[in-house]
Amino acid sequence: MKASRVVRTLLISNFFMGIGFNVWMAVFNNFAVEELSIGAAQMGILQSVREVPGVLGFATSYLAMLLPELTLASLSVVGTGVGLGLMALATGMVSLLVYLMVFSTGFHIYHPASSAVALMESRGGDTPRLLGRMGSVNAGAAVLATAFVFFAVGPLGFRWTLALAGAVTLLGGLFCLRTGRREQGLQKQHKVVFRSRYWVFYALTFLMGSRRHIFSTFAVFLLVNNYRIPAQTTAVLYLASSLLVTYVASLQGRLVANLGERVTMTAYFAIIVLICLGYAYVSWLPLLYVLFVGDSVMAGFGIAVNSYFRKIAPESEVTANMSMSQTINHVSALFVPALGGLVWERFGFQSTFIFGAVVAAICLVVSQWLTSQQSPVLEGSGGLTT
Repeated sequence: MKASRVVRTLLISNFFMGIGFNVWMAVFNNFAVEELSIGAAQMGILQSVREVPGVLGFATSYLAMLLPELTLASLSVVGTGVGLGLMALATGMVSLLVYLMVFSTGFHIYHPASSAVALMESRGGDTPRLLGRMGSVNAGAAVLATAFVFFAVGPLGFRWTLALAGAVTLLGGLFCLRTGRREQGLQKQHKVVFRSRYWVFYALTFLMGSRRHIFSTFAVFLLVNNYRIPAQTTAVLYLASSLLVTYVASLQGRLVANLGERVTMTAYFAIIVLICLGYAYVSWLPLLYVLFVGDSVMAGFGIAVNSYFRKIAPESEVTANMSMSQTINHVSALFVPALGGLVWERFGFQSTFIFGAVVAAICLVVSQWLTSQQSPVLEGSGGLTT
C-alpha cells in the first residue's frame, strides 16, 4: 500500500532527524560554555538568530510546489546532518553561528514538511495516533543519541561527537531521499491561507513557541552555567526523558484521540505552569532534574494542536498552514531568547522562567476554545490567500 510506504519513509526520516537533533541538544550547551566560553547574553543571541529559518517556514509551502513534502523532509535531514558535522569545526561565536544556521535551516524545513505528510496520510482519529508513533520513533532515536553522547563525549570529545553524529544524520537523510522520492506525488495546491476560524490554532502556535523558546534556551543552560553539570549528566537527563517518551508517546496520541484536544491541553498547560515556576524557585538539583524530564515528557501533548487543526482544515490547506505555523511559532524566537538572556543578566534567572509560566497560563486560557467539531470548508472564501 502506497500510504504505508510513505509513512514508513516518514518514520525513518524522523528517526535520523531525532539522532541529529538530540545529539545537538545533549552536547550544544556544554560545547558552547566549556569549549567556546559562551555566556548567557551570547547564548540568547545565538538562539535567537538560530530561529530565523523557523520564521521563514512559510517558504516550505512554496518549495512544496516544486518538490513533494516527503522529498523536502528527506533533504532537510541531509542539511541537518551537514550543519551538525560542521559545528565540530567552530572556533568562536561567529563560526558557531554560521554552522548553527545550516543545521537550523534543515531542522526547520523538516518540521512543516513532515507534519504535512503525517496529516495528509492520516484521517480523523488516526491523526493523533500517527503523531504519537512519530513521537515514539523520535524518542527511540533520542535514547540512542544520548547514550552515544554519554559514552562518546569522554574519550572522543565534543568535536568528534558532533562530527560522527552529523555523518550518521547525513547518511540517513540520503537513504530516505532515495527511498522516498518516488513514493509521494507532487501536491498541486499550496496557497498560503489565513482563515479567521483557525485563530485558536494560530494563537496557541505562537504562545507555545514563546514558552518553548524560553525553556529550550535556558533550562539546560541554567543547569550547566549555574550548577556546572557535565555533558554526561546532560546526556543522562535527555536519555531519561527519551526513555519515558518512548513509552508514553503512543499513549499520549491515544489519550488525545480518546479524551479530545481541549481536555488534554488543559491538563498539559496546568502542569507546564508548575514546571516553569519550579525552575524559578527550586534550588535543589535533583528536583530540577525531575522538572526537566517532566517538561520533556509533557511536550508530547503538543500533538493535540495539529490534531485539532486536521479536524477543521481541508487537505488542500494542510501544507500551507503547517508552513505558516512554523513561521508563527518562531516569530517570538527572534527576540525571546535574546531578551531572556538580557533579563537573566539584569534581574536574575528567576524572571526568565516566571515569564514562561505566565505564557503557559495564557495558553491554558486559550485552549478552552479548542473544539472537536469539524468546521465546514469554504474553498476560496473566508480567508486571505497569497
